[in-house]
Amino acid sequence: MAQVSLKDVTKYYPGNIPAILNVSLGIESKEFVVIVGPSGCGKSTTLRIVAGLEEVTSGDVYIGNKLVNDVPAKDRDIAMVFQNYALYPHMSVYENMAFGLKLRRYPKSEIAARVKETAEILGIKELLNRKPKELSGGQRQRVALGRAIVRKPLVFLFDEPLSNLDAKMRVQMRTELNKLHIRLQSTMLYVTHDQTEAMTLGNRVVVMKDGIVQQVADPISLYDKLFVSDAPPENIIKATVDVVEPLGSEAFLYLTTKRHSFIAKVGPHDKPEVNQEMELVMDMSKVHFFDKATDEAIT
Repeated sequence: MAQVSLKDVTKYYPGNIPAILNVSLGIESKEFVVIVGPSGCGKSTTLRIVAGLEEVTSGDVYIGNKLVNDVPAKDRDIAMVFQNYALYPHMSVYENMAFGLKLRRYPKSEIAARVKETAEILGIKELLNRKPKELSGGQRQRVALGRAIVRKPLVFLFDEPLSNLDAKMRVQMRTELNKLHIRLQSTMLYVTHDQTEAMTLGNRVVVMKDGIVQQVADPISLYDKLFVSDAPPENIIKATVDVVEPLGSEAFLYLTTKRHSFIAKVGPHDKPEVNQEMELVMDMSKVHFFDKATDEAIT
């Protein structure tokens, strides 16, 4: 497996539209790193730059100790798993998994061995003769994973691979991905807008907004920080309750002040009335501030 490094990487799209700005990120060998953020934050662009599907405007990208800025995607020894599975509908599961190896002219015996081994790891051995249309969403995602695994790449890249699955299947596939990472001991970079995926999958989590890396930390350290943008220095905030969203084990309060809107998570029985005014006490040891103008963390 290999390290991945981005050093001051910036990407502008035509029309001088910024996608990511001065992103520096190091991913250790065998590490599972998740980039999380809202749509348009630059997380998928960052992934595509590592994959070689986007060119950098400035900065350097390394896989292992090799500068890969000018290396085509097919020569970077990476495997990418997409949101939409990208399976060939006319091919069987076996043929889909074997296709990349056939293009690289691997011997038939080695292709068969790799496909069989991978199918056993993913629990899809009995599906090898089926076509994609005969599979469930979860089974298709396993095939897409299998197509990546058989190549035994230096780095796995995941572009929101679970977003098309229902909630139950997403939970199951998160567990499978964790097991897979432990078994393969591979370097993995994963992007998502789902905070639960980020917290449960990543050894470290990268938080992005508007093309800027705001935080990089392990999930627990990240959880212990409260994200507050342009917050006052006082630790008591007076706010009005706009919406109460009960979730069973907890409740979300959607609150507004004269200047800000934010969300607070409270216990299941701590549910104020809509339009009620309340005071919230902030634990300043767990507050993290960001510059309103630049979105950069204030240390």
